[in-house]
Amino acid sequence: MEKITFNDIYKPGLTVLENDLFIHNHNPDMLLQYDSNFIAFKKMPSVQEFEEAHQYLRGFHKKYGQKHVRFYFPDDEELSGDLLAYFQKDDDYTVGYLELFAIHPGDFPEVREMEEIIVENVTDETWNEYLLFQYEQDSVYGENYAEKKKDQHLSNYKDESFQQIIAFYKGRAAGAVDVIIKENTAEIDGLLVHEELQKKGIGSRLQKSVMDQFKDKTIILVADGEDTPKDMYRKQNYQYLAKQYNLLKVYE
Repeated sequence: MEKITFNDIYKPGLTVLENDLFIHNHNPDMLLQYDSNFIAFKKMPSVQEFEEAHQYLRGFHKKYGQKHVRFYFPDDEELSGDLLAYFQKDDDYTVGYLELFAIHPGDFPEVREMEEIIVENVTDETWNEYLLFQYEQDSVYGENYAEKKKDQHLSNYKDESFQQIIAFYKGRAAGAVDVIIKENTAEIDGLLVHEELQKKGIGSRLQKSVMDQFKDKTIILVADGEDTPKDMYRKQNYQYLAKQYNLLKVYE
């Protein structure tokens, strides 16, 4: 398997500034989306360097009415004691971490077929059901966010580098996943199963569809390091590749 890093993970938006210390990513179409409006540090900053980057990003976001700052730190590097002490002084800072996983499609476990579950690529015939399902999930973050995401879903539907997949359980839209297709990888993004229909094998069937369609690529995904799905991925033979710390602050 070729070396894969967090730099291979898809982030919508544009690079508006890059210097020796960081890359600033900005997504004018999704200003409310934390994970596409951020600074990614190319090397671990000192406290002073972080303060200057924070001041820059906060000022930039204020111009667009954005009420957050998000930072990503270099792969597999621990936050320094000085940085941690600095973050702990402000209760509004949330420190988390992500884990990067990969799998060869042939290593994914066999999945039992069930008549109740139908998984298929989104088409013009199923587009409305896919969009309604996504809208319901996105609404958790507010109606404004969900409305903006509708445009993003439509843009992705028209983009050949995306494949949207939907799952039905007894005829009801029950889950979905997006796949970002690159030359050597296929990235699983936004794997969702309706809360009422979890633990029925729907998530595994969605993943198996990805494995079957992209047998010649390495399948990659990112999991929140503090959530339980990462344990499922390990059981499904995904290989752990890297860890990345992140920081979020939301302003009222």
